[in-house]
Amino acid sequence: MNILKQQKSQEAIDLENKYGAHNYHPLPVVLSRGEGVHVWDVEGKQYYDFLSAYSAVNQGHCHPKIVNAMVQQAQTLTLTSRAFHNDMLGKYEKFACEFFNFEKLLPMNTGAEAVETALKICRKWAYEVKGIDENKAEIIVCENNFHGRTTTIISFSNDPVARENFGPFTKGFVKIEYDNLEALEDVLKTNPNVAGFLVEPIQGEAGVYVPSDDYLVKAEALCEKYNVLFIADEVQTGIARTGRLLATCGNCSCEDKNCSNTPDVKPDILILGKALSGGAYPVSAVLADNSIMDVIKPGNHGSTFGGNPIAAAVAIAALEVVRDENLAENAFVLGELFRSELNKYISTSSIVKLVRGKGLLNAIVINDDEDSDTAWNICLALRDNGLLAKPTHGNIIRFAPPLVITEAQLLDCVSIIIETLKQFEN
Repeated sequence: MNILKQQKSQEAIDLENKYGAHNYHPLPVVLSRGEGVHVWDVEGKQYYDFLSAYSAVNQGHCHPKIVNAMVQQAQTLTLTSRAFHNDMLGKYEKFACEFFNFEKLLPMNTGAEAVETALKICRKWAYEVKGIDENKAEIIVCENNFHGRTTTIISFSNDPVARENFGPFTKGFVKIEYDNLEALEDVLKTNPNVAGFLVEPIQGEAGVYVPSDDYLVKAEALCEKYNVLFIADEVQTGIARTGRLLATCGNCSCEDKNCSNTPDVKPDILILGKALSGGAYPVSAVLADNSIMDVIKPGNHGSTFGGNPIAAAVAIAALEVVRDENLAENAFVLGELFRSELNKYISTSSIVKLVRGKGLLNAIVINDDEDSDTAWNICLALRDNGLLAKPTHGNIIRFAPPLVITEAQLLDCVSIIIETLKQFEN
């Protein structure tokens, strides 16, 4: 029977290996169903999902409100392209602009598309508003960033796997150390061609690196001082993941009590994706006020699927779930609990160095080098024990469950994690 079960999963894996490009290295588990915080493999084994599709499924797998909105809209009108108006796009744009307190929204499909859109808006603003000479604009980015894998984006990545043999690369970017205000100001005061500063409020793919408490607010102030656009990539950190509606969360319309405990930062350009749809459909967006977004004219930018009726209906429902189910507050409270419980174990552990994060975006650093397979083997053991997570950068394991998780479920997961780690203690 075990052999038959293994063959059933292995068949699906073999099909991918034979017919699919090998651009991912997935954990060997074949999933066929999801609900809330759980997923099931093809043999029917249940797991806690502690990756949430890289924070796309913040609202939980197959949330009924989101699924119903998608189904109902799919039965009415799916796509018109932007050659015509549709009756859902304006509703979505109004809802999202009021939700995040911006004046304009440009709809796209994926996070990488949204980042590319923000870069284009920033450059056009630089030439038409700031007055930088054409083709001279530069955008500051941070080392160890992850903003996607398009040719332009990998041009300012320092990940050799993402870059090797994909050149020539796009010019116009200045790279500085993350969480280094002095480095940021050095570039701003010496380079008059800087148009924007693109930054992740927390560097997720790099290993959930949380900057200093005052980093974002002071970086925003520097951008304002030097007339540079502050661009926040909240594709992964946004939509309640870090315990607030946004990790930057300046002047948003939410009533999350945790917002008052952190300095407000309102980006000039906000980039959203992933959980903007609750993982049900590819939806991303760039938001800015009129003084910036109005540089975009007909024909400058677009997408056949960007702003389609299904995307609009799904995004509205997804944001309503975040608001109505208090997911930011739940992420804040349970994130504190998660780190507290793990720190109790880590204080006596030889296999884990530390836990870090905000809200329910967290990571543990394994006491081994990046080239080791220890973190991978721990994730295999976690899988065997009913919890799915994935290493990043070799010796770091990211933990990001759906934000609908309950305290009892979270504590159950903490127990699974600790009991699994004990298997690897020296």
